[in-house]
Amino acid sequence: MRSRGWWRVAPMVFALAYGGNQFSPLLLLYRQREGYSQVAVDLLFAAYIVGIIPGFLICGPLSDRFGRKPVLLAGAALGVVGSAVLGLAATSLPLLAVGRLVSGASVAAAMVVGSSWIKELSAGLPGPVAARRASLTLTAGFALGPAVAGAIAQWGPAPTELPYAIHVVLALVCGAVLVAAPETRTPGPLRLRLPGRVRGPFLGAVLPAAPWVFGCASVAFAVTPAVLVDRLGGGAIAYATLLAVVALVFGAAIQPLAPRIGAATGGRQLAVGLAVAVLGLLGAALVAGVQQPWLGVPVAAVLGTGYGICLVSGLTEVQRIAPPDELAALTAVYYSATYLGFLLPVVLAALSALAPEPLLLLLVAALCAVSLAAVLRTTGRRASS
Repeated sequence: MRSRGWWRVAPMVFALAYGGNQFSPLLLLYRQREGYSQVAVDLLFAAYIVGIIPGFLICGPLSDRFGRKPVLLAGAALGVVGSAVLGLAATSLPLLAVGRLVSGASVAAAMVVGSSWIKELSAGLPGPVAARRASLTLTAGFALGPAVAGAIAQWGPAPTELPYAIHVVLALVCGAVLVAAPETRTPGPLRLRLPGRVRGPFLGAVLPAAPWVFGCASVAFAVTPAVLVDRLGGGAIAYATLLAVVALVFGAAIQPLAPRIGAATGGRQLAVGLAVAVLGLLGAALVAGVQQPWLGVPVAAVLGTGYGICLVSGLTEVQRIAPPDELAALTAVYYSATYLGFLLPVVLAALSALAPEPLLLLLVAALCAVSLAAVLRTTGRRASS
């Protein structure tokens, strides 16, 4: 029964991921209807980071200490509160920032506690299977949230209220399912450290790749629509929604193949993911330069593929090297690093006054290539040993 209990956890992980990412296609709506600047809406991404990264670092150790269920239920409550605030605050930038911050904390609980709990409820199965269950559940939520919200924003009623109301109902239903999930942790000591014996592989391979997980995603469905907004007219929201769905569908589709990629490349699947990310970032620079919206679709597919490989490969590596009693804590550090990638839209928007977007995206691709070199160096040493 315990091995099947992950089905009770997965719906809440899905629901919180859904709520965290449904905001993405609404950014253009807020710009159009409320008159917010590009920097202002990008700062709402930063507010999300302010909530999610501390949430990672708090939720992971707390769930190792007190158990998975109470912490994830608290995350569910935060998700409901965050969506309620966002649904009532379209005309208030400060309240939108508060709602995003609270939503970020709820997604942190889903990603750290939910991923660890699903892994523990998948005991006896190969590590990549457990990691894939968690990452696919998250990716499904990340994809469906913006798809529904974007469709409502483009064609539906109450576009700044209805998406959040739907999420509140979804989270409450999934919370009822979660209550019956079997607990996997007994109370233990609170640990807030990176275990010494995992520092080498974590710092050498996992950490350099981590920011590009959501770096790829944010370039696909936040940066690309923003640089094309003058070409899109009234279809800007639908276009942003399309890119989000394409990126995340390709990200989900590639994840089951990550173990085969690792087997074919001698355990270098993280490097493969970064190589794909470099190609996608170069493609994004090309889109910004030639201003052709149709080209953004295949570029989003490439970026989504890089996102998917890096996400599941990094999580698999973390679950491989983490001591059992510190799994959530190390997962929290990993996810904190992945979400640094969501700062890319803010940085690029701030620097756009100093340099054109195509040049900035070329520089981002160069930084990703540096990370690729670092990961190849670490995985190469491991393969040779």
